[in-house]
Parts: sequence; structure tokens; C-alpha cells
Amino acid sequence: MAATKILDRLKVGASPPAPGGALPLTFFDVPWLFTGPVERVFFYPYAHTADHFAAHLLPSLVSSLSATLRAFYPLLGRVRPCPDGGGGYEFFCSDGGEAVELIVAESSDDFDELSAGGPRDVARLYALVPRLPSPGADGSFALAAAQVTVFPARGVAVGVSIHHVACDDSSYTHFIRTWAAQCRVASGGADAVPPPPFLDRGVVADPEGLAGRTLDEMRQLAGNGPPPPPPPAAGPQPKLVIASFALTRDRIDALKRRVAAKVAADGGGTGRVHCSAFTVACALAWACLARVGGGERPRAHLLFSVECRRRLAPPIPQEYLGNCLRPCFVEVGTGELLGGDGVAAAAAAIGAAVAALDGGVLDGAGGWFHKILSLVPERPMSVGGSPRYGVYETDFGLGRPAKVELVSIDKTPGTVSLAEARDAGVEVGVVVQEAEMARFGSCFADALEVLCDSVTELN
Repeated sequence: MAATKILDRLKVGASPPAPGGALPLTFFDVPWLFTGPVERVFFYPYAHTADHFAAHLLPSLVSSLSATLRAFYPLLGRVRPCPDGGGGYEFFCSDGGEAVELIVAESSDDFDELSAGGPRDVARLYALVPRLPSPGADGSFALAAAQVTVFPARGVAVGVSIHHVACDDSSYTHFIRTWAAQCRVASGGADAVPPPPFLDRGVVADPEGLAGRTLDEMRQLAGNGPPPPPPPAAGPQPKLVIASFALTRDRIDALKRRVAAKVAADGGGTGRVHCSAFTVACALAWACLARVGGGERPRAHLLFSVECRRRLAPPIPQEYLGNCLRPCFVEVGTGELLGGDGVAAAAAAIGAAVAALDGGVLDGAGGWFHKILSLVPERPMSVGGSPRYGVYETDFGLGRPAKVELVSIDKTPGTVSLAEARDAGVEVGVVVQEAEMARFGSCFADALEVLCDSVTELN
């Protein structure tokens, strides 16, 4: 593996200094308390030397990060146990004294290969993503870190890690796009900066005490101890590789027509089925992963998050900084998923589950945590990211990124990432063992060909 050399470790605070203070965790935040960071890396062509980078681009990146942290000041701080000793947790940022780490690095790895969509060793991408500092002795932990890596005469990679307890993908992309806009301004541009984050957590009502109840359930689970880990496999562990697969706009539209035809054929022509680009991309990835995994269980499960800001009553601002997600659960018969109409069947089931949320997005919230735990043995497919967040619009003055990777999907087996494709459509990111990636790619291509041919026949 090519070496990545750390050139500097900078501590970047807010400028002007942030006000600081404590903020509560909401019931949307608490389930993510003991998870980990969301980690992305953005690749940009950059045909300059490391010295040119240090003299010209790096100062703008640092000053713009400082300006961005002034607005997003909770990310400067930590999550800590509440000082009242009641067993809760809170976000805390001291007045003006906090900073995030910005790692500056240089890599001799192959930028063109890393920023392409083909299979790559996940470990090579993790060299471009910062690790969050270790937790403190008091149980507190930092929330954010960044890394900028220059590939001399080839490109620049910007890696950002933000702990999921601090925010969801909507807030994550709001932060990174604000930093990028501030960088364009610092470099002499006159670009508009996105609106500041909305920090009032009082807009998330919790009349039933879900935050405290969920935390109690998590403590009970920890007290009973985790399940024993599976026995280690003999010999060296298989290498995990990451790759991306594109769904063009015409293929998405063809898949939607196929789903509509199946719903009508099944007698659901009068029912309402939500059928978006997200729906059909999830369905295709789910069917392909099921084929790669062998489909040994009688039921197949899918778990994904639905953004709730506009679904709450009353709705809360889209700029709200924090988590505002609910889980959505879908299941179909494995035989149906693996059948010739499996993608359409999966898409219809996903669409129906999303449409059902219109009856009450918080219905059953008290049981979400236990439902998620009950699904773990079933090895559900889960989804990170969404095409709606516009990660390919993140421009630090270098143009649109050549590639964006949600690297942290490797932490949970069976997780795929979704993003808008750079050139329209949807991009599906997958991490599997090296031997399985070719099978997934073949399944993905075959499914598209079969489904789109069937739509042609229907027309």
C-alpha cells in the first residue's frame, strides 16, 4: 500500500470565537450515542505541487473551516455525561476554547485509481479519512475531525469524520457544503454561503420521554453484555473492497415503469406506491446483495432511515443541526426477492413502507430501538446516504468532485451507500469481500438488462 505521510496536525477553532454552552441530546440523537462517525472523502483533480498546495489552497481551507465552525460551533465540542449525575448525556462546547483537528497529509498512492469507481481496497481510502480522538477518561468524546491530502500534480482529497450522534446526513452535507462555499469566498470568490444551521433543539418535542427511555434500554443491553463474537475464521481474512455502480436516469425511469406495471398486475392499481430514484436503487442493490449472499434465510430484511424534518407536525427547519431520522423497516420473501421480478417486488414493498409514513412519521417510536436489535441476527441490508443531499455539488473552488465515497459503510456488513451520480442518475456504493464484488457487479448489470428489456416488451 502506498504511504500517506502526515505533514501537520492543526487545531482549528472558530473565528470569531464561538459562544459555547450545553445542548441536550434529543430522542433522535440518543440511538447513535455508542456508534461511530460518518466518514466521507471527496476527490478533486489538482495539477499542482505540494508546495503550491501549502502556499495557496491550504490557507483558504483552514480559514474557511474556522469561519464554518463559528456557525456550526456544537461540532467543536464533545458529548459528555451530564454533570448533574443523572445518567444522561449532553453536547458541550466551552466558550472560545475548543478546536477540531485538521490533518494535512501527502500521498503517493494512485489518485486516478482511488477516485475512480472500480473495486479498491477500503484500507487505502481510510488513509485519507481522519480518526476521531480517543474518548476521555470521563466518557466524553469529540465529534468532528478533517483531513486534507495532496497528491502532488494529481489531486486533493478532503476527508471529513463527524460522529453520528452529532448529526445526520442532511446536517453533515450542510456543514461540508458551507465549508466549501466559505473556501471559495476565502479564495476571492463572491459565492453565496448556505444559510446558517438552526441550533434550537427545543423544536424536537419529546412528551413521552423517548430519549430517556431509549438510553435506559441501551444501558440494559450493555449490562446484559454483548452476544459472543463469532469464532475467527482460519487463515488470513478476506480483503474488503469498495466499488460504485451507476444507475442512469433512463434506467431509473425504466425501473419505475416496471414497478408500476407489477403493482397494476398484482391488483394494486388503485393503491398509492411511493416510487422514487431512492426506491428503485435500494431495490436493485437489495436484490443483488441477496444473490451474492446466497439467500439462505426465508425472509429478507431492509433497514433505512427516513428524514423527518418536513414530516413532523409542525415541520422543523431543513437547516436544523442534529439527527432527525426514523428507521423504516421492509421485508419480503427471499424467494420473491431472488425471483425474476425480485427488483420490482422489492421496490413495491419499499415504496409502500415509505407511503405508510404519511399516516404518522413517529408512530411506534417507542419500539424502534428494539425492532432494530431484533433484526440484527437477520442480517438486513441497510442504506447510508441519499441522492437528495447533493454531495457532488461540494466545490472548494476546485470544481465539482471527481468522486465522493461514503467510506464508513464498511462498518456494518450489508450496508450500501446512495448518492446522486456525478453525471445525473444515482450512484450505488458497495463494500463486500473481494471475491464477491465481481458477482455483485455481474448481477447488477444482468438485472438492469433483464428489467429494461421487460419494460420494452410491456411498451
